[in-house]
Amino acid sequence: MREGPMERVPVNRPFWEELTPAEREALSRAGRVRTFRPGGEPLTFEGDVSAHMLVILDGWAKVVSPTDSGREVVLAVRGPGDMVGEISAMFDRPRTATVQALAPVRALSVPAGRFKAFLDQHPRSWWPLMATIVDRMGELGNRLRVKASADGTCRLAHLLVHLAEVSLRYTEPGPDGRIPILPPLSQADLGSWVDASRETAARGFGELRDRGLVQTAYRKVTVLDLPGLRAFAAGCVED
Repeated sequence: MREGPMERVPVNRPFWEELTPAEREALSRAGRVRTFRPGGEPLTFEGDVSAHMLVILDGWAKVVSPTDSGREVVLAVRGPGDMVGEISAMFDRPRTATVQALAPVRALSVPAGRFKAFLDQHPRSWWPLMATIVDRMGELGNRLRVKASADGTCRLAHLLVHLAEVSLRYTEPGPDGRIPILPPLSQADLGSWVDASRETAARGFGELRDRGLVQTAYRKVTVLDLPGLRAFAAGCVED
């Protein structure tokens, strides 16, 4: 077992929060606000060539893609302040994933041409854009490293550490250190994210509950001991 901690990928503040008030106003003028509901029209659809990007203002969405067998795999979650579809919009490429609302979402939709013009007219905004891209690359790299060297319970622990840190963008831990995972993901969603079957995910949650690290309810996970969960995740990855 590895004794030292796994590399932690810092979670930067969302793109929207890093913009100045003047930049937010300018980007708002370039687009229009749209709403999306769970089970309804997705924010983006894989393979689509529509040319716009979105900034989530309120709500949560999941980024998904189907496998060859038709099973849907969760790749990421996006919350308030996050961008969606910016790479496809900037480079005129088809969407690489579908983004579905997990809860009612209110998002600013900006046509690709207007987004590019916004970046040209507000060059400082390139920095939060690049920070977002680098953050997501680091998240993907860490996920691949863990997937290659850890079992289902360990992968689940790493994911819950990541989601707890994302949730801390928007909420303070309780007085007893509890951190509610804000994206309303099901255990099936979380299992698919770490490439685990429903049964493997259920066993993983059972072990983490038994260790006093998490608490679960319907579409709700609470991290009870984030330092303990980090230590468990760091110690369960094989060299």
